[in-house]
Amino acid sequence: MGLSCSATTREPPIFSGAFTSPNICSLDNLHTIRRWNNIRLRPLWWDLLSLECAVRLRGSLFFGISSGLLAFGLTRENYTRLWIFLAYPYWAAMVTAQWSPLIAASAFFWWLLPVVLIKPPIALPVALTHLSRRGIIACVAWLGLSFAITPRWFGQWTHQLGGYHYFIPFLVFPGILILLAFLRLGNDDARLLLLAAAFPQRWFYDAFVLWLIPKSRREIVASIGASWLVGLWRWFHPPLSFAQVGRWSVVGFYLPMLAIILLRHRHGAQSLPLPSKP
Repeated sequence: MGLSCSATTREPPIFSGAFTSPNICSLDNLHTIRRWNNIRLRPLWWDLLSLECAVRLRGSLFFGISSGLLAFGLTRENYTRLWIFLAYPYWAAMVTAQWSPLIAASAFFWWLLPVVLIKPPIALPVALTHLSRRGIIACVAWLGLSFAITPRWFGQWTHQLGGYHYFIPFLVFPGILILLAFLRLGNDDARLLLLAAAFPQRWFYDAFVLWLIPKSRREIVASIGASWLVGLWRWFHPPLSFAQVGRWSVVGFYLPMLAIILLRHRHGAQSLPLPSKP
């Protein structure tokens, strides 16, 4: 996965990638780095991590390790769920070495839960549906460390949210249909879908966490097929706005997941639980 990411990584014109940064590799230029759009919404300890910009393969290594952790978590149950790596949002994430696979992996490993501090809109739905005592302690510890290094980072973060372009699936037609998941509110997968639809997103890769929902081979293959209808359409008709990205995401990702949840319970099938975490 890391080699594939290295070969395909590029920056689409509509946004900056997670590992896109200026050619600045000195601690003396740390405050200059913070002014760049791609990292300005993250606490200082992420800036320190980003100083490895001289290492050309850092994005490939990051994405490969993230994918490996997710694969390890998925195979705790069975190998069937490895099929989710064929979903279009995963390959969209690979192009710009995004955090989506690592965020999905946090559903299986409590010590990955602090990624919610890096990508709150995408990670919170996963964190809130897979809470554990140790995971909460880890988040609090990382949050305390962030404030210790840069006490004012949260104020700077909220101040710059005005320039953040996004869409909210619930508010993009026909996203209102996702509310039907309230019919299965007692199910973790339904709650994950509802929470994900309520938070702001930017691009197709943000929806990859939804692939924690399908469990059987039939569910996974059906969701993959629907996702690639979006992928193929996007290839020939690049979106001109984030509203278009949102509409295609709702139609190709969210509504198929809604159908999976509703049909699963209609036929009496139950979702497989994730490994228990203390």
